[in-house]
Amino acid sequence: METLEQYSILLVYSAMAIYALAFISFALDLAKRSSQMKAAAAVAAPVTAELVGASVSGRGGAVAAPAAPAGAGDASGVDASRKRSVTLRIGVALTILGFLLQLVGVVLRGIAAGRVPWANMYEFSITGTLLIMAVFLVVLIREDLRFLGTFITGLVLILLGVSTVNYYVAVVPLPPALESAWLVIHVFVASLGTAFFALGGALSGIQLLQNRREASPKSRFLNFRLLDTLPDSVRLENLAYRINIVGFVFWTFTLIAGAVWAERAWGRYWGWDTKEVWTFIIWVIYAGYIHARATKGWRGSRSAWLALIGFAAVLFNFGVVNVFFKGLHAYSGL
Repeated sequence: METLEQYSILLVYSAMAIYALAFISFALDLAKRSSQMKAAAAVAAPVTAELVGASVSGRGGAVAAPAAPAGAGDASGVDASRKRSVTLRIGVALTILGFLLQLVGVVLRGIAAGRVPWANMYEFSITGTLLIMAVFLVVLIREDLRFLGTFITGLVLILLGVSTVNYYVAVVPLPPALESAWLVIHVFVASLGTAFFALGGALSGIQLLQNRREASPKSRFLNFRLLDTLPDSVRLENLAYRINIVGFVFWTFTLIAGAVWAERAWGRYWGWDTKEVWTFIIWVIYAGYIHARATKGWRGSRSAWLALIGFAAVLFNFGVVNVFFKGLHAYSGL
């Protein structure tokens, strides 16, 4: 079993290396988006100037507008788009490869432990990040969100790096309170909800940038050319809302399943334990986000900030409450 555990950690490290390459590939795509827009702007500027000059000199008579040089913008634009397309395909392919390596690593950890691999912080981390990647790749089938690749792979890399360095523990038997079928249900659904919140948080972050840029198009601070190639703020907000609703459904089930499990284990549904309180706080934040946007007409920056506050609470629950707050849910293994 020790050999399986060693193979597991080796595969997780290998997945991290592949994710790093995918991150670079997605980052190159963002850079190419920016350079493509700059090139298009450079080609358009002289043509606009000629049109303005022709309009001034031709007052009182009909003057044909000068045509742009044949292929001046088309060839370079098509070329840049092809390069971007290749970079994106490489990024997605590397992400899939990293996901498969991590999946095998997580499965081997479970086989070595003889149980589901999410009984401590390290195992929850590798399983949770695996689900973030799984949700990202599945959503790509329906929506072209490859522009989020940099943010998703970057987040997963950070979480895996922190987990392997700070949270790693050897395989140990389950504490008696965790020897329940509810461990499989409750923690898996919580991880799935977290994965959807991560994707929704990334969309809301980009939405904020688009909101600011659309409100102040001449702002030097937000003059990122690549934003012109991304969906507008309304589209981003709608996508984030739909994804966060799915995450909220899973989180609601997490809250209910946790209460049922608590009654089975400790004889009460609710006990104001720190972990229980923060799970409820996260639920309230996302419930407020959905309610405010659906019934109060919240749009734009306010809804994006609420979604980001919710995801910040999720990260706080994961990285601070699980590690530094002691209570009945202190199963970090640290």
